[in-house]
Amino acid sequence: MWTSPILPWSPLARGLLSGTRKALDDRETTTRAASDSYSPHLYDHPADWDVVEAVVSVAKQRGVSAAQVALAWLMSKPGVTAPIVGATKLAHLEDAIAAVEIELSAEEVATLEKPYVPHAVKGIL
Repeated sequence: MWTSPILPWSPLARGLLSGTRKALDDRETTTRAASDSYSPHLYDHPADWDVVEAVVSVAKQRGVSAAQVALAWLMSKPGVTAPIVGATKLAHLEDAIAAVEIELSAEEVATLEKPYVPHAVKGIL
């Protein structure tokens, strides 16, 4: 059975899954945070921050960046072939490349997925 490749857009949730922001209304931590007025519309569920915390926790345990863990999780999902990452710094590209080599354990995947709460699709469809 052939399936179409999946190319996720904004796989780091507009930078939230990189673990650099302290809260959705944080406008000081990153350039993106200072200029992004749309994230609060997309990520307004309290459980979204629980997911960020889980990603940061797994990353700390592994000694890698949160972005690497988030991308490794995404790329482990069936059908995902190439997340569309927005690299504005060389380190962003290096994280994306390093994520390809990370294999998460079943326990790590469970830790990452446990806090996720599905909510309505938002944004441009």
